[in-house]
Amino acid sequence: MDVVNSILQNDIQKKNTHKSTVVNKDTEIETDLGTLLALDYNALNLKALKYKASSIIFILKSQPEEYLRSLTRDNVQILINKIWELPVERVDEVIVAKLPKQEFILPRARQIPKARPLTKWQQFAKEKGIKRKNKPKVKWDEELQKWIPTFGYKRNKAIKQKKWLIEINNKSKAAENPIADAKAAKEERKSKNELQRLRNIAKAKNIKIPKVGLPTKEHFADSQQLSQAMTIARASTASLGKFQNRLPKEKDAKGIAKQVPGMKRKAEEVPRNLQEEKKRNTNLADNVLKSNTKILREDFSVPK
Repeated sequence: MDVVNSILQNDIQKKNTHKSTVVNKDTEIETDLGTLLALDYNALNLKALKYKASSIIFILKSQPEEYLRSLTRDNVQILINKIWELPVERVDEVIVAKLPKQEFILPRARQIPKARPLTKWQQFAKEKGIKRKNKPKVKWDEELQKWIPTFGYKRNKAIKQKKWLIEINNKSKAAENPIADAKAAKEERKSKNELQRLRNIAKAKNIKIPKVGLPTKEHFADSQQLSQAMTIARASTASLGKFQNRLPKEKDAKGIAKQVPGMKRKAEEVPRNLQEEKKRNTNLADNVLKSNTKILREDFSVPK
C-alpha cells in the first residue's frame, strides 16, 4: 500500500506543478528581510525523513528529498511574500524592493581581509595618473594570417611559428647561436620579474631587503663596536696586548677597561683638599653599604 500511495502522490504532484503562494504554518516563521533570512521553528516530520526498505527503492528514497525540497519551497515563498509587501520602485525597467536594516548580526568566520598595499608600479601609476588599458585577448597576425592571443602559452606557440628562422645580418655574429641567446635573454627576464615579485611581497610585509650586490646598513657594525672588538682582541693575548702593534692613532675603546680584566685603568687624581677627600670617602662608604655583599663572616663571633 505504501508503494501505491507514493506513486499516486507523485502523479498528483506532477499534475499540480504550480502551488499556491499562500503558505500556512502552525508557528509563524521569523524573517529578517535585511539579510533575507527566514527561521522556521516548526517541528520536522521525522517519518518523512526516514528511508523505508522496499523492492522499489528508487521511489521511496526520493521521499526525504521531496519533503525537504517542499519545506524549503514553502519557507522561500513566505520570504518572497514578505518582500512584495515592501515599497518597490522601477529602475531600468526592473522592479527593485527597498530592503530594511538588518536585525540579525551574522558573525564572520574570519576577519575582514585588509586591502593589499600598492606595488611600486601601481603607486607610480596612481601618482602620474596612468590608467590601465584593457588589452584585447586576440590580435590579427598578418604573417600567420590568423587570430593569435595577446598573452598566455598559446601566444608563445604562435611566436615560435613566426620565428622558426632567424636572419643574421652581422657576419661577426654568424658563429654564435641566436636561439640560445634568445633563450638566455628570456630566462634573464623571468629572473628579473621573479626578483621584482619578491620585492613587492617584502614591501607589503615591511621587510627590509638588501640591494643588489650590497647589504643594508644593519649588516655593518658601527665605529664604536669595531673599536671595542679591536680592543678586546688585542687584550685577549697572554701579555694583555702589551707587545701587540697598534695602528696609527689607534686608541682603546671607551669604557672597555672595566669589562676586560687585567687592562690598565687610569689612576684617579689625588684629592686637592680635605673636602674632596672627605667626599670621596663618603661616596665609597655609601656604595659599600648599599651593596648586598656581606662584609663580616656569619660564623665569626663579633662582640656586641
